[in-house]
Amino acid sequence: MSTTEKLLNLLGIEVPIVEGGMAYIGDGRLAAAVSQAGAFGQVGSAGRSLADFEKQIQIAIESTNRPFGVNLPIGEHSDPRERVELILKYKDHLRAVSISAGNPRPFIPVFQEAGLPVMVVVSTAMHAAKAEQSGADILIAEGTEAGGHNGPAELTTFALIPQVTRAVRVPVLAAGGVADGRGLAAALALGAAGVQLGTRLVATVESPAHDAYKQAILQAKGEDTAMIERSIGRVTRVLKSPYVSEVLEFERTQPSVDELYPYIKGEKNRVGAVEGDLAHGFAYSGQGCGLIESIPPVDDVIRLMVEEARAVMRNLPAF
Repeated sequence: MSTTEKLLNLLGIEVPIVEGGMAYIGDGRLAAAVSQAGAFGQVGSAGRSLADFEKQIQIAIESTNRPFGVNLPIGEHSDPRERVELILKYKDHLRAVSISAGNPRPFIPVFQEAGLPVMVVVSTAMHAAKAEQSGADILIAEGTEAGGHNGPAELTTFALIPQVTRAVRVPVLAAGGVADGRGLAAALALGAAGVQLGTRLVATVESPAHDAYKQAILQAKGEDTAMIERSIGRVTRVLKSPYVSEVLEFERTQPSVDELYPYIKGEKNRVGAVEGDLAHGFAYSGQGCGLIESIPPVDDVIRLMVEEARAVMRNLPAF
């Protein structure tokens, strides 16, 4: 059995595409739309109160009878135990859990004992091997092209995926810079079992992102993203904007973490992504934004991506 077949079986899906756990954007409606299209939707917990996280899970349950999961970014919550308990409460309605932004080792057996496969986000082959040794069922190898928080090694997707797939035996999803069928075909050629999408799903009809955010993605070229938080040892890719220019200017003064925090806290992401005020907040975007030219329904994104990937693979010149 190929790793793609293993991925499809584990998640109960038709096509090897998974929605990333996007802060503020990964709500129940979007997750359901992704799952309805035959891919794997995820309700993100980042940027949500416990009550809203539960509400979005319930919306997804009511909106689709197809498999979906949730994302738990451990480092985004001072104490993730309440969210773990909430996920376990809905274990019979969920198919899998993805873990990011922190040490997944203590949480993997908890979810697996509840019958939930665990996906872990990694950014190097070493981290991938450790996650596999800890019991991860699926790995999400995310290159630095991706929007949001990235690994400090800053490996590109093209270099990262073959290194990770050489180091592990479990299915690997490629993330970062994938926005069309060519990216899906390339990921499969590099040894991945499938892909994870973020920015491409922000610019869809069902996405709760503000229209100003969606339009900014459409207008952006591949070079229209920037890295913030380098001054405090973190790597976070966002859309260029007047506000981001202010943040970068302040970072040149080498602020402390406490001094920079008011500029980069989650509320500022909500202002940019949900309120659409890019003069006073920021919005995540991967470099794949340069490939996005429309705001279609999710079903069209998934369908066209699969069709294009198949066409690419059929038409590749033979050696």
